[in-house]
Amino acid sequence: MRRSLTRIRHSRFVVPGAAAVLAAVLAMLVAQGVLWPNRLFAARYDVHGIDVSHHNGDIDWDRVAAQDIDFAYVKATEGSAHTDELFTENWVRAREAGLAVGAYHFLSFESSGEDQAANVVGTVPSAPDALPLVVDLEPYGPFTGNLPPAGEVRAILDPLLTALEDHYGQPPVIYTTREAYDAYLAGSYRRNPVWIRAVALPPRLPDGRAWTIWQYSHRDTLDGVGQDAGAEPYVDMNVIDGTLAQLRADAGE
Repeated sequence: MRRSLTRIRHSRFVVPGAAAVLAAVLAMLVAQGVLWPNRLFAARYDVHGIDVSHHNGDIDWDRVAAQDIDFAYVKATEGSAHTDELFTENWVRAREAGLAVGAYHFLSFESSGEDQAANVVGTVPSAPDALPLVVDLEPYGPFTGNLPPAGEVRAILDPLLTALEDHYGQPPVIYTTREAYDAYLAGSYRRNPVWIRAVALPPRLPDGRAWTIWQYSHRDTLDGVGQDAGAEPYVDMNVIDGTLAQLRADAGE
């Protein structure tokens, strides 16, 4: 049956508009953690872990370890002077709970790599059974959507990575977002395993490089995390492509 031209024209605008609204609603539900397609993709990996900082509050690490969590990365330092106030407690208690534990440093664009390395070395123990140290390279604060030039960042990153490898005996893992990967890492730093953040869909790096750790969620919940007053109620979830032994070996190449 022939429809009127008015209805045809109307339908051409309504259907795309409805699709846009539906896409926006789905994106909002994913962002809020109501829908989380990545959980399905991440379920195929055997080794699961979390990363935390003082924002997660006091953590009951025994309860965490009882929930099929294999490893934890805990924030140690940021920039040239800051130390996470719960680093030592998280480092010790997570290890006592039987988890494989590593530390991460949040890279600042505002201080030298040498000074930042000194902050890490003065804070993070050189434990033979620890997971490889991580350097967190991502936009923050005034640099969100306004990343510094690659030359400036590499002048910080390169001496930081060199100093940390010299001290801890293995190349650090680099945690990053897709934006920062494209800006600073694509095609380079092949000796450093990549930990990529991709919270909507599984990651695909533009240069075909394989990732080692994948942060697939930033809004999960676990018993024992974020339950004291004022603490961040959500926790970051991650998987390793392989085993913990392979992670250690990859960083030792």
